Amino acid sequence: MHWYPELLSYAWLLAALAALCIGLAKAGLGGFGMLTVLFMAEVLPARESTGVVLPLLIVGDLFAVHAYRHHAQWRYIRHLLAPALVGIGMGYLAMNAIPDQNFKHVMGWIILGLTLLQWSRQFFNEATVNRLAHTHFFGYSMGGLGGASTMMANAAGPVMSLYFLAVNLPKYELIGTAAWFFLIVNVTKIPFSAHLGLINFTSMALVALLAPFVVIGIGVGKAVIHLVPQKVFEWLLLLTAAAGAIRLICS
Repeated sequence: MHWYPELLSYAWLLAALAALCIGLAKAGLGGFGMLTVLFMAEVLPARESTGVVLPLLIVGDLFAVHAYRHHAQWRYIRHLLAPALVGIGMGYLAMNAIPDQNFKHVMGWIILGLTLLQWSRQFFNEATVNRLAHTHFFGYSMGGLGGASTMMANAAGPVMSLYFLAVNLPKYELIGTAAWFFLIVNVTKIPFSAHLGLINFTSMALVALLAPFVVIGIGVGKAVIHLVPQKVFEWLLLLTAAAGAIRLICS
């Protein structure tokens, strides 16, 4: 893995944008997280891209936890962690089984499915969603799906956003709870990614170059989160993520 010095200028731009999107997502503009996965998969081989994105996510998690630590709702984190860890193990086994040439397609289908999942929540009756959201089955299912999707594609954001929205967490409680949950989950993923050879000296050198863009993204996100109409913003990001996922599937 000696690809990063050979990246073209447009690839460096996409990589910087991917890191910036991590910061924006961790500051509360969650839809940008899907764009991170898509941008980085355009720059690097799909499987190897997960080993760069993961440490960058942890950088963002640390800043997000510091900024929103007082808003976390720990009862939801405790409810989700066990199934999420099971999902991580299942995702790890799947990554070992999927051939390299098919991995980009798998990532595309995961992102497309999660994007459609996020989009579909508007069609459900609010009372029905509220009843379902507080069942053990729903929590365990979402935790397991989140763990598997974050292990395979670092793309659990829509799953967990759907869950936190369904249980009616206010905006800042949602951000703080998600920050702690993803910090714990992402740190847990490090040994698995290292064992797969995805985190190594070369990938960490690229992480060091891109980490400042994560910090910039968090600063920008905190400054603008109050100004952006959330519904319009979510629609644009969902459409962009769906288009990028289709490109991965068809490539």
